Amino acid sequence: MAISINNLNPALSLPQAPPSLAKPAAAGGGEFQSYLMDSLNQVNSMQAEANQAVESLSVGGDVNPAEVLTAVQKADLAFRLTMQIRNKLVAAYQEVQNIRI
Repeated sequence: MAISINNLNPALSLPQAPPSLAKPAAAGGGEFQSYLMDSLNQVNSMQAEANQAVESLSVGGDVNPAEVLTAVQKADLAFRLTMQIRNKLVAAYQEVQNIRI
């Protein structure tokens, strides 16, 4: 099973904010939650595709090693970006908690 490398353009592979986020958020904030969950699901699927590509390469499947390396690097970059966003959100949350009223 060959991995498609059609979406190597970083601007196309990163999730884009839906136009509905430009409007004021609803009281429940469900739009942000769904956007966040969709983004996490995309990162998870990239990780799964990279794992499948590495497994296929290791058992001698018909896979181009360059495509496997690209899939692994894309998954790694997406994961690192997700971790940096998480770190910024945690830091912002801690800063809000330290505000004296």
